Amino acid sequence: MAPAVVFALALTLAGCAGSGAKATPSPGAAGAGGATLSVGPGPQRAYQVAAQPPIGSCHYRQGGGAQPLPDRRCTPGSISPAVTQVNLRQTLCRRGGYTAGVRPPKAVTDTEKRLNAKSYGYTGRLSDAEYDHLVPLGVGGDPNDPRNLWVEPPSPGHVPGSGPANPKDDVESALHDAVCSGRVGLTAAQTAIAADWTTALAVLHVTPTRSPSR
Repeated sequence: MAPAVVFALALTLAGCAGSGAKATPSPGAAGAGGATLSVGPGPQRAYQVAAQPPIGSCHYRQGGGAQPLPDRRCTPGSISPAVTQVNLRQTLCRRGGYTAGVRPPKAVTDTEKRLNAKSYGYTGRLSDAEYDHLVPLGVGGDPNDPRNLWVEPPSPGHVPGSGPANPKDDVESALHDAVCSGRVGLTAAQTAIAADWTTALAVLHVTPTRSPSR
């Protein structure tokens, strides 16, 4: 990633589906409700602050164990065109890691996080919430498409002020390892976690792991 970061705070979106990037269908990647996961713009040399959905237009849902899920209209998930089943060894599964090289800089995501909190009506401590990729970078999610990002509130039982500690991170690590080991196809992993991260491992018959290898 180039060191220069371009700041261009875009106008507020007219609706949850808009992102500033043209949405093209992902071949074979079916998301929640059978909808096709969109393909985002992919990794950028210099990231811009992405426009977010209108204030108060997004609403959290609940998954298993009362865990938070994003609004399907605002955050349906999107995938990166740079990652395919064919090039996994050169992207997600390469030695030395993948996500650090495609992740937008904190200066960009901090601004987006504040804006997205308003989209979702999140009023808790921002330090306790994670600005999260619904389809994680480690499973080929798009790095900065607003359709793939949401302010994930703390899980039930979280101690206020203790920072983010979300069990979704363990799901992401397990799926990444399953994809890189060939036990689960890339599209299947993307589809399952976009639909409901709390059920993704069960749907794919993947055992949880707590050893991130991304």
